[in-house]
Amino acid sequence: MDQSVAIQETLAEGEYCIIAVQGVLCEGGSRQSRLLGLVRYRLEHGGQEHALFLYTHRRMAITGDDVSLDQIVPVSRDFTLEEVSPDGEFYILGSDVTVQLDTAELSLLFQLPFGSHTRMFLQEVARACPGFDPSTRDPEFLWLSRYRCAQPEASDSPTLRDWNSAPGTWPARCTIGGGRYPSPKERRGLEQVPPQGAGFILFRGGAMEQTNFRLAEVARGGGTVGGRHTRGGRRDEELEEAGREMSAAAGSRERDSAGGSNFNSSRLNEKGLLVDQSSGVQDKPESLLPRQNKSKSEITDMVRSSTITVSDKAHILSMQKFGLRDTIVKSHLIQKEEDYTYIQNFRFFVGTYNVNGQSPKECLRPWLSHGIQAPDVYCVGFQELDLSKEAFFFHDTPKEEEWFKAVSEGLHPDAKYAKVKLIRLVGIMLLLYVKQEHAAYISEVEAETVGTGIMGRMGNKGGVAIRFQLHNTSICVVNSHLAAHTEEYERRNQDYKDICSRMQFCQVDPSLPPLTISKHDVILWLGDLNYRIEELDVEKVKKLIEEKAFQTLYAYDQLKIQVAAKTVFEGFTEGELTFQPTYKYDTGSDDWDTSEKCRAPAWCDRVLWKGKNIIQLSYQSHMALKTSDHKPVSSMFDIGVRVINEELYRKTLEEIVRSLDKMENANIPSVSLSKREFCFQNVKYMQLQIESFTIHNGQVPCQFEFINKPGEESFCKQWLNANPSRGFLLPDSDIEIELELFVNKTTATKLNSGEDKIEDILVLHLDRGKDYFLSVSGNYLPSCFGSPIHTLCYMREPILDLPFETVSELTLMPLQTEDDGSRLERPMEIPKELWMMVDYLYRNAIQQEDLFQQPGLRSEFEHIRDCLDTGMIDNLSASNHSVAEALLLFLESLPEPVVCYSAYHNCLECSGNYTASKQVIFTLPTFHKNVFNYLMAFLQELLKNSAKNHLDENILASIFGSLLLRNPARHQKPEMAEKKKAQEFIHQFLCNPL
Repeated sequence: MDQSVAIQETLAEGEYCIIAVQGVLCEGGSRQSRLLGLVRYRLEHGGQEHALFLYTHRRMAITGDDVSLDQIVPVSRDFTLEEVSPDGEFYILGSDVTVQLDTAELSLLFQLPFGSHTRMFLQEVARACPGFDPSTRDPEFLWLSRYRCAQPEASDSPTLRDWNSAPGTWPARCTIGGGRYPSPKERRGLEQVPPQGAGFILFRGGAMEQTNFRLAEVARGGGTVGGRHTRGGRRDEELEEAGREMSAAAGSRERDSAGGSNFNSSRLNEKGLLVDQSSGVQDKPESLLPRQNKSKSEITDMVRSSTITVSDKAHILSMQKFGLRDTIVKSHLIQKEEDYTYIQNFRFFVGTYNVNGQSPKECLRPWLSHGIQAPDVYCVGFQELDLSKEAFFFHDTPKEEEWFKAVSEGLHPDAKYAKVKLIRLVGIMLLLYVKQEHAAYISEVEAETVGTGIMGRMGNKGGVAIRFQLHNTSICVVNSHLAAHTEEYERRNQDYKDICSRMQFCQVDPSLPPLTISKHDVILWLGDLNYRIEELDVEKVKKLIEEKAFQTLYAYDQLKIQVAAKTVFEGFTEGELTFQPTYKYDTGSDDWDTSEKCRAPAWCDRVLWKGKNIIQLSYQSHMALKTSDHKPVSSMFDIGVRVINEELYRKTLEEIVRSLDKMENANIPSVSLSKREFCFQNVKYMQLQIESFTIHNGQVPCQFEFINKPGEESFCKQWLNANPSRGFLLPDSDIEIELELFVNKTTATKLNSGEDKIEDILVLHLDRGKDYFLSVSGNYLPSCFGSPIHTLCYMREPILDLPFETVSELTLMPLQTEDDGSRLERPMEIPKELWMMVDYLYRNAIQQEDLFQQPGLRSEFEHIRDCLDTGMIDNLSASNHSVAEALLLFLESLPEPVVCYSAYHNCLECSGNYTASKQVIFTLPTFHKNVFNYLMAFLQELLKNSAKNHLDENILASIFGSLLLRNPARHQKPEMAEKKKAQEFIHQFLCNPL
């Protein structure tokens, strides 16, 4: 969430908060949360000045009441902000960003979250620096006088020294500038400050050399590619050629984290690759040489330099194009991996804990450090980190920092660990640590999230994952929180499948397709999977637990049953359950749930794995921890990781390169396709159809790729995709290509109107070979989803009962404010499909708990869609949650939202003024006005039953605000301020008479 909205409420007229970021102020051993806001003030003579406002805050900052001004740092000529590597700490690509703020008399150290928002913040700070042009006047910061207790006299302009010497005593104990921390340096010019370390970022009161900012670093004494070390010296001709051809993908991440080279000793070569002139290996993007052995001092200097820069241009330049030769070499290396690697066991701790929204109240060492041997790797997952509505809708929570600190303090005392990555989705958090001696061998770290809550948006349920390379083994760790309630096992199965299909990790080489969870050597899956004990009553379950008849009880475990049916976790393994169920306990005790609901005990919290060379050493719960209604679970593994023998690797590479030279240019690549014509019959809205074919390669290695047709921006239409869309084939090998057809809100309207058809031609291109043409055809069944409101009002018959010409004509009909009487049939006041869903919910779900917050089943959505499109409403049989989600999807699919795009900005301006807001609604086209009033009346009925359904005005305004009001700039994500105003606009109609 952009919390600049809260800061803006605290500012005076003429002051504007450009951007804000949540950070942690590090003072000695303490860590204090701070909200950093970059504030701009426009001067009367036309210039502008900037200052960094630092706020303390309570929980998440939504309004100005939530923040308290603590300190102001003017962005003066001596202001610098640079990324640093704290002494004694280890950082790996993707972890938090440590930055140091310095002025002449002030020095502060902050940790900022890794990601694009921090990058934007740092960019804006860089732009705000006033520069070193002596012809320009020094900033005076007169506008900051209001924040001091003693106002300067009009005749005395405060100097910069004034700002930095005396702390202010304005309420909220605000200090302007320094006075609290001595600066390690005196005021100085840009030329006096040499670059320090790899990937540094220097924000200074001067012009910035943006184009030369680095993302990748080549370590001294030898280049690194693929994280492997050249040991200096000259490579033979074959390796030199391979080195030029190979992409830098495999090694870029490790170069990103390797310190040591001086910026001045590096340069961009003619290929745009950064090379170290002192290394003796120039102009060679090295992705093939043996892994570099980093010294301890080099590891200590590791900095996240890959994304926290002013521009990603350097990163783009360092990535070579997708090349045939390097791909073939990599493929052969994978096939021959056993020839140059050996297996080494690493001890992994995998733990999961549903903390029920609680803060840490006890030491975590009984869970995290119960073993004698210190683990090499920690994978620690949490669920329900924060159950507040703020966390649910805005994703911000102070609990993240609390539990991170608790985990860091609970790690095994006999080893020192580096935090590799922290990833969180609302209350689902995953932490990855490694022993510091292994940090040099961690590369290609990526993290992603998948929400499986209502409409796939809400992150109260879903999964987070971290993937990385340890030596030569790829590992993916997934932490998931699946749907609750005993009867919802099908929803849990669907959540699992959604996480598997939607969790995709970008590769270092942007030309390569993303990696899925299954594309890893080792997969560790942990979390609150929420599978319950079925068919047994509560007392029978408790009796079996008392008898420690865990295997008898396990026979009724839903996860065991679903795995046996191969509906979920196919190919995964779980250890024997020798501990009692971990849910549900009375908080603070070991007593089973005594609440009114009296939940049956269940093994909700699980750890599963998939891959080779994995031995589970322990699998247990930890009853000593009583903070939550769950007990934490841990599993210890010995995992065999492939480690490279550098000498054997080099020999294998030489053999591959030489053999490749012999076969290269022997013939033109040629393939055969099993199928070239594809017909998709009766395509329906949001129902995936797949057709596949096989490419069989001849005797020459080839690279294939679907290419754009002349004048087109993509190789296929929006509703179609080819997976994979590019790749390579060794001689006499095959690959299966899937053509996936999926119609959604973006493409449905034009298919309904006939402006688009299920017709396309795909061009499959072979590098150095010919093109193959594939024909795609089919028919789309029109749907109420994706149809305009006024179109549906004129359709008195179900859409599938109407001739296509009629559907097309009505869909293309322009939006009219009033019916002009030109049509024979009188239109309905609202779409009948909308009425069917709302009526169903009114009759069946008015008291349904968690309505519009818990997702339905995909199979039930397809049934609901078919009932609406055929008019067979009497056949509608679905859960209340599925109908509620279908209603939201219907509103989302409208090409013109309920509140028309033309009225969007008027609505935002009127939020807070109910009379003016009602007037805006009154001016809407008749059908849109009717739909809005109908929906508001229904939502008010729901609120009358809030004691049962637990809904309130804020929840409904948050859900429906983004659906009923949409930004006319459809591809532009609305700012948080806009979202808030949209919610306030809807909130008025929920709280006042219509």
